[in-house]
Amino acid sequence: MRLASSEMKAIALALLAALLLASCTLGKPAAKATPKPSPRAAVSPAPASSPTQLHAPGPLHFNVRAVAQGLEAPWALDFGQDDSLWLTERPGRVRIVRNHQLLPDPALTLNVVSQPGCEGGLLGLAVRSPYVYLDYTYAGGGGNTDRVSRFHIDGDHLTGEQVLLDGIPGGACYHFGGRLKIGPDGMLYVTTGEGFVASRAADPNNLSGKILRLNLDGSGESMFAWGFRNPQGLAFDQKGRLYASNNGPSGDLGLCCHDSLYLVTQGGFHGWPAWAANVKTSYPAAGLPARTPPIAESGGDTWAPSGMTFYQRSIDEVPTLLVATLRGQALRRFILDPANPGGVVSNEVVLSGEGRLRDAVTGPEGCLYVLTSNRDGRGSPHAGDDRVLQLCPV
Repeated sequence: MRLASSEMKAIALALLAALLLASCTLGKPAAKATPKPSPRAAVSPAPASSPTQLHAPGPLHFNVRAVAQGLEAPWALDFGQDDSLWLTERPGRVRIVRNHQLLPDPALTLNVVSQPGCEGGLLGLAVRSPYVYLDYTYAGGGGNTDRVSRFHIDGDHLTGEQVLLDGIPGGACYHFGGRLKIGPDGMLYVTTGEGFVASRAADPNNLSGKILRLNLDGSGESMFAWGFRNPQGLAFDQKGRLYASNNGPSGDLGLCCHDSLYLVTQGGFHGWPAWAANVKTSYPAAGLPARTPPIAESGGDTWAPSGMTFYQRSIDEVPTLLVATLRGQALRRFILDPANPGGVVSNEVVLSGEGRLRDAVTGPEGCLYVLTSNRDGRGSPHAGDDRVLQLCPV
């Protein structure tokens, strides 16, 4: 059948229109529903790109306010997946702060060994959904003993204890360590004190006076580092390097003070009891390896360093190490040499006047959260103590 010229012209125009429409739609992705951001993303969205070069840290000043108060000797802080703030109280309670409100009922109450002025009880805490990991002291057959367990998060409560590590020898009253951190390698790190028995720290086969590492299910436990008196702080930098704080002697081996910070060497011996930071002690060093020296120490002063965290005011600033101190009653800032992770350029006090400080963590919105410890039997309580302080940079 032969088409008229007018019909052929109409068909050609129709084909041209179809081709134009196809060219507009080909390669165009199908419409998607915009996902709702997670609570953490809503508060602190990821930057579009990372800065190529970080600038030196500037002066650090904070606006300070209490977001929880009336606590009893709180010990550790960590944030959950939904940005709720979890904390421990040494008498055996796990508490939750949500939307800057302390929930009235504990998430968990444990039977622990705790007494004013002593250092045992419910100590370290780490949150990795669906679990919360805890370090606590109980009355064992051979005396006070530390244990690490994990509990399942069930709403605002914890259930189903699973013991991961047990039988850590404790002290009669002092040096329980107790800090927990989940590292960038996805493993759990545990600090243990030597229980005021110095020889334990010098024995690589004893669990005391160490930094231990294990999988989150409790398997694969190993000694990560040794030779510590009472390590109470752990922090990882952006490259996954581990730093630790350690309390120096308070009369033992005839020495005082010399609190210290370490860039931890895996498998390394960090000095105690043959060394108190940079001071050789009277303890026999025969058979002990060369030590890893501290990156900073207090000398004849006493800091009693505890929990610590890396902090940066903005993504283009070099992070600095912030350390909560107990006897020193201050939050100290250590500025590290970007070219030398074991070099401290300077240190300064960035918060004082709040009494004893036990722990510090960086919050998801860029503020810092700090625990006071004025009701632990050694402090002078302020109004509202103990408290969770929120420090937002000015």
